[in-house]
Amino acid sequence: MILTHEQYQERRREAISRETFWDAMTPEQKMAYYRLQGYGYRLLFVRQMYSGPLAVVAQHAQLATINWQGDVDLQPDVKLRA
Repeated sequence: MILTHEQYQERRREAISRETFWDAMTPEQKMAYYRLQGYGYRLLFVRQMYSGPLAVVAQHAQLATINWQGDVDLQPDVKLRA
């Protein structure tokens, strides 16, 4: 099903709580994120991928990802929508 821009925006009106993202993370991701918090990273969202959850974090304009095994990629190929 292809959504129109208005329908898509309607889906995005409800803000997802940080708790929901936290609950979607694996224990390995939580440990890796805890270490990154010391450098000022914050959790943006968790995307459910075929390979497992992928956490996207940011420090100012610098993005990083944490895969389901807790591996951190400080130079991910991630594009965010404006």
